[in-house]
Amino acid sequence: QVQLVESGGGLVQPGGSLRLSCTASGRTFSNYYMGWFRHTPGKEREFVAAISWSGGGISYADSIKGRFTISRDNAKNTVYLQMNSLKPEDAAVYYCAAQLGSGGPPSPRLYDYGYWGQGTQVTVSS
Repeated sequence: QVQLVESGGGLVQPGGSLRLSCTASGRTFSNYYMGWFRHTPGKEREFVAAISWSGGGISYADSIKGRFTISRDNAKNTVYLQMNSLKPEDAAVYYCAAQLGSGGPPSPRLYDYGYWGQGTQVTVSS
């Protein structure tokens, strides 16, 4: 089992920044690819970003490319999502997720991830 706990959400004005963190426990963190997804009411949970074991492989959703950055610190068992130039449409519950690494590129598919955190709310409003 892998336990994931997100933090760092909150209220921010449009154009502002937030950094989300997700700390893992229970298994060897560096064996897992890590992803960020988000969910808003009435929509499906959508892919945001993902990162491979050491950060050599990274993928982003087109909607956030150039504004968000995913990174990880394996010594701290933590993955981060730096979110800049936030827009109202970025408001959502953000979830981190873990996928047992396969050696290929990190997956954008929700169902490839077997472990999920409880989510952290991001609100973008003036």
